[in-house]
Amino acid sequence: VMEATGGLEAPLACALQAAGLAVAVVNPRQARDFARATGQLAKTDRIDAEGLAALGRMLLTRADLARYLKPLESAEQQDLTAWVARRRQLVTMLVMERQRLAGARRAVRPSIKALIRAIEQQLERVDHDMGRHVTTHFADLDQLLRSTGGIGPVVSATLIAELPELGRLNRRQIAALVGVAPIARDSGQLRGRRRIQGGRAQLRHALYMATVVAAHHNPIIRAHYLHLVAAGKLKKVALIACMRKLITILNAMART
Repeated sequence: VMEATGGLEAPLACALQAAGLAVAVVNPRQARDFARATGQLAKTDRIDAEGLAALGRMLLTRADLARYLKPLESAEQQDLTAWVARRRQLVTMLVMERQRLAGARRAVRPSIKALIRAIEQQLERVDHDMGRHVTTHFADLDQLLRSTGGIGPVVSATLIAELPELGRLNRRQIAALVGVAPIARDSGQLRGRRRIQGGRAQLRHALYMATVVAAHHNPIIRAHYLHLVAAGKLKKVALIACMRKLITILNAMART
């Protein structure tokens, strides 16, 4: 058991998997919550390690242990994950430079424009290389995902790279993993408002944009969205429900 550390844990996880060991990569917040639940309020490296060991012993007793284990990723999938991450970094930098350009003095505008052009060129190259990588190694799954209205090449690549569990879990598990499952807030007679929480944030962002498109161009998702809005649901709530339906459909397609 190890905590996710923004990708720094990946080499260790892969090395352990290559040695035949099962690996669980957990959210640091969840690991800390588990330690607090055992009465451990202090935090040191040793205490954190002991807490992760205790968490691992608990997970071994669960019948659904498999859902917590990190899937074994091929070298091709790791490369695709790197392409997706690099594309996301370039998009972030491009947005920042365009925002700076809007309020920049004339003297520095040429410098900002030059950097914007360079980032755009790199983004175009990354898109090309990423697309070629997907076509070479994941053509069947990519074609399957993109047959669904709203799923384009970038979202398809993101799903393949960052959701290797697709098709391996049931609909409730996959929705919780992405972070689009409604979390109950009930106590006694009180029925709290359901909210989504946790999950894989970057993946959820990509799925959200795909759902916005699907709500206009995918007949199944559009019908579901209009039905929810007509029933009085807020538009954002309806979109989240459509995200859940879309990932459920994709999960079923990948499985069967």
